[in-house]
Amino acid sequence: MPDLPEHEPSHEPSSQETDAERRRRRAQFLRDLAEARELRDRVQPRRAKVARLRHAMRMRTFRW
Repeated sequence: MPDLPEHEPSHEPSSQETDAERRRRRAQFLRDLAEARELRDRVQPRRAKVARLRHAMRMRTFRW
């Protein structure tokens, strides 16, 4: 197995990372996640409908 180059793990925040950079990366991640969900819903409409119905049922039975 070849040796991989050593580098800092990306999931640990570096000391010079700013809140703005973190928020920008989070916003990009959430956009990508929403796009992936939309694609999945288009490809599997029946599963998407069932997921929507389950979510609606959970929301109706949730107690504040």
